[in-house]
Amino acid sequence: MVVTGSTWEAALDTDDRYLWLEDLDAPEAADWVSQRNAETVRALSGDGFTRLKDEIREVLDSKDRIPVPAWCGDGFYYDFWTDADHPRGLWRRTTAEQFRRDEPDWDVLLDVGALNRAENENWTWSGAIVLRPGYDRCLVKLARGGADAVVVREYDLTRRVFVEDGFTVPEAKTTVSWIDADTVFVATDFGPGSLTSSGYPRVVKRWRRGTPLAEAAEVFAGEADDVLITAVHDPAPGYERDFVVRRRDFYHTELYQIRPDGALARIEAPDDADCDVHRDWVLIQLRSPWTVGGETHPAGSLLATPFGRVEPTVLFRPDERTSLLSHTWTRDHLLLVTMADVRTRMEILTPDHPRWRRAPMPGGGGEFDHVWVVDTDPDHDNDFLLSSEGFLQPATLSLGTVGGDVTVLKQAPAFFDAAGMTVRQHFAVSADGTRVPYFVAGAGNGGPALLYGYGGFEVTMSPSYSGRTGRGWLARGGTWVLAGIRGGGEYGPAWHRAALRENRMKAYEDFAAVAADLVERGITTPDRLGALGGSNGGLLMGVMLTRYPELFGAIVAMVPLLDMRRYTKLLAGRSWIAEYGDPDDPADWAYLREFSPYQNVRPGRPYPPSLLLTSTRDDRVHPGHARKMAALLRELRYDTTYYENVEGGHGAAADNEQSATNWALTLEFLWRHLGGA
Repeated sequence: MVVTGSTWEAALDTDDRYLWLEDLDAPEAADWVSQRNAETVRALSGDGFTRLKDEIREVLDSKDRIPVPAWCGDGFYYDFWTDADHPRGLWRRTTAEQFRRDEPDWDVLLDVGALNRAENENWTWSGAIVLRPGYDRCLVKLARGGADAVVVREYDLTRRVFVEDGFTVPEAKTTVSWIDADTVFVATDFGPGSLTSSGYPRVVKRWRRGTPLAEAAEVFAGEADDVLITAVHDPAPGYERDFVVRRRDFYHTELYQIRPDGALARIEAPDDADCDVHRDWVLIQLRSPWTVGGETHPAGSLLATPFGRVEPTVLFRPDERTSLLSHTWTRDHLLLVTMADVRTRMEILTPDHPRWRRAPMPGGGGEFDHVWVVDTDPDHDNDFLLSSEGFLQPATLSLGTVGGDVTVLKQAPAFFDAAGMTVRQHFAVSADGTRVPYFVAGAGNGGPALLYGYGGFEVTMSPSYSGRTGRGWLARGGTWVLAGIRGGGEYGPAWHRAALRENRMKAYEDFAAVAADLVERGITTPDRLGALGGSNGGLLMGVMLTRYPELFGAIVAMVPLLDMRRYTKLLAGRSWIAEYGDPDDPADWAYLREFSPYQNVRPGRPYPPSLLLTSTRDDRVHPGHARKMAALLRELRYDTTYYENVEGGHGAAADNEQSATNWALTLEFLWRHLGGA
């Protein structure tokens, strides 16, 4: 593509001739996107694409899916539901008795589609915060086109109307928390100087009903280079407390209790630990070793200490094969989900000073199934909702109580025929000798295989059931592969830290090792192996394309991060410096430059076909990353395909129709290029 005129001159002022594509309001950039979208739809449309999209849409819209409910403390099961009749969704609730039925009688609280029609808007649902106690009001969060930025509006759950002159916050990356029926904490864009350099709130205020937002009383103000400041109210009966959270960067947080006189008291814990306050206890999950009371506790440990004192008891201590996946309070007990080689195990812990009693937790799944706690009501009881699912095993939702039985409430239907398919776990050996776990699901070896990975921000890749990829990939004869590379949380903080900043290449070496291992085991061949990832996983895909092209037959990057030279200048990019490094620091740029995909595109390389998919409304990872990469690849005559959905935020889709389109494009692209029959 040749750019002429003033735009080209502006591009020449920098070393980035496609900088103009970062301008979301520029007509020439919008025209470029429109042309690429049209080319992609023409290239991939046809009977196969249409059938695939219809099958995926049928899964997404199915009324046989099981709801994943939430508890708010009032005994109701809350759920947000989308289907063919309600593409923007219904926020609804039902009673515990009704929820047990095959077809519960749902009470619709808010119909987002009807709201859009009434207000001529394109709202998508971003959640609601119910007042506790009271349960008659909530703060609804609505996003335009699926963005991270939201509008907050107070809603009356009794009258089913937005409260006139109620708490309303204009569009911003806002956080809110009820204090009582007439007071909230709000952190938002209060005007110049009120946001951090990452674009999140720097100031949190206490706002009283009936007063202007501009006159709300400041509670705390952070520094410009902090990531985020917020405040929360703990409504636990008898333990009502207020806290300020200061996130200095992605992994360093300070937690303060707000005393009655307004002074702040720091909760004593390492600033890179995650802290959780419940009634008489503070839980501290360590990211690095901590020496206290003459004992050193390793990274990945979970400690409990009485609120207001530092007298830690070890609740979980990791080893080289195990890690803590989650911890969740009921009223009187703690539910632990741990992993051994990415296989989940569950345990119930009960404080019994000075020791904690331990017991196995019922309700687990099969060998490779993933089990997680859906919700509890820690203010009132010891019940819990539990979900279990696997690559070939649809989700089971169960209700249990500590010390009692676990009862199956819902069983999701199978959306594809898994007869003859198996799940296996293997370990690849990375360049430095590290064993890297991965799962393989499918009917056998030799066909097209799709390798998915993420490898960042301590996010764990675990087995899950997907009717979408089941129908669109497994049922067609493909193999699905999930890699647990370094940078993720599969083996706790050490696994994540091993690929931080200057060690980032370890994650990419791990993914390449899994790709090579798949070929060595005869599971697939390079020309039939595809790779897929999104967001940070999209960065992973960019590195695979530019550094390991010989390993793959096709690559798809969704909402990708690709230009590491400018990522801190785009939207929320500065909030990720702790993960990647700062390109404005010459020492950091020296290693970032080695893998930044946009800066490493070269002519004459054996790049496989690639698809870059993003969203105009993504206000987290700027669509300019994908746009510029596609333009540069096209300039060098590489086989690259580009598609940009106009809505969807960082999820790239605002409803099931858009999601089905994105996934049909993705899977059809891969199937064609990997030699699917």
